[in-house]
Amino acid sequence: MPEALSQDEVDALLNLVQSMNDGEGGTAVAQSTVDPGFGTIPGLPSGAPASGFEQYNALPTHQINVYDFKRPERVSKSQVIALEALHEVFARNVSASLSGYLRTILEVRLISVEQFTYSEFTMSLPIPTSFNLLSCEPLEGNIILEVNPSILYPIIDRLLGGGKSEALYLERPFTNIELALVNTILSRIIGQLRETWESVKEIDFRLYETESNPFLLQIVAPNEPIVLLSFEALMGDYSGMINVCIPFKVIEPIMPEFSQSNWFSSSKSRHETHGREQILSNIFNSTMEISAILAETPLSLKDILALRPGDIIDTGVASRLPVVLSIQGRKKYRGVPGMHNGKKVVRITGEVSPADPDAE
Repeated sequence: MPEALSQDEVDALLNLVQSMNDGEGGTAVAQSTVDPGFGTIPGLPSGAPASGFEQYNALPTHQINVYDFKRPERVSKSQVIALEALHEVFARNVSASLSGYLRTILEVRLISVEQFTYSEFTMSLPIPTSFNLLSCEPLEGNIILEVNPSILYPIIDRLLGGGKSEALYLERPFTNIELALVNTILSRIIGQLRETWESVKEIDFRLYETESNPFLLQIVAPNEPIVLLSFEALMGDYSGMINVCIPFKVIEPIMPEFSQSNWFSSSKSRHETHGREQILSNIFNSTMEISAILAETPLSLKDILALRPGDIIDTGVASRLPVVLSIQGRKKYRGVPGMHNGKKVVRITGEVSPADPDAE
């Protein structure tokens, strides 16, 4: 059975409580009146008495970090920084694409990269809105692209020929005509998202389903953690939000790509390689003007002014000689003119060398 406290031990307890309540002004407990093993504080040397706030303040202090167990952060700080860098490029590309399409300046800026639950994201959205489900093969699952009507209606108004009049924000779902125009905007945004993610992994983002009510599309459980990328779109006096919601379980398989120390350098290298390939592709697919020069001869201004229909100009060049093919004004090939399927053609017979007089 536990032993009863003696009167001295009871008095020591009362004095200890009194000193803790009174602070420095309280009555100190004499060490001799307290049992050596009684009232010790964990972390102090063995046998050290607990005599009020002095012993409590002597404990070592540590940094205390707040952690919300309802919203666990599964993306590290370095991964968040990598996501920010990636989608700042995406924002610039969307700005350039939509500005060229609308023939006006539309600026898209990355506002934040945060971690929420899916229910917190959907509760923050207006109704109606443009709530779009995107497939992202080869990753499993879907992501959400949400574009706020406060920026979509001004865009629609401009596409339909509206001027600087105030665009109305209508609290109703989009009509079929409006949806067709919205889809053209979405296709450009999704195309830039696909191109931006190529520096990490080739992901085929495609529009799968569209709703005006966010609660009608439940892609994950309400308490499922997500990464929310928030952008602000500005066009003149109008502004609105563009949100990309990525469930953590969708990008979890490729999250190590964002943790590698060489991610930025490798991403830059891949981007430069892609840029060179894009430049070469544009050069090879560009059209150039090719003309066949039958003959050339100098004429004075007086002779040119005297020319009339039916006049014959003697060039001094034999008809049997080959013609010269010029590419963008630069003489490059020789050829023989003829007819093929009722059309005038030139068969290339050779190349004009730099030393050839005709190359000048």
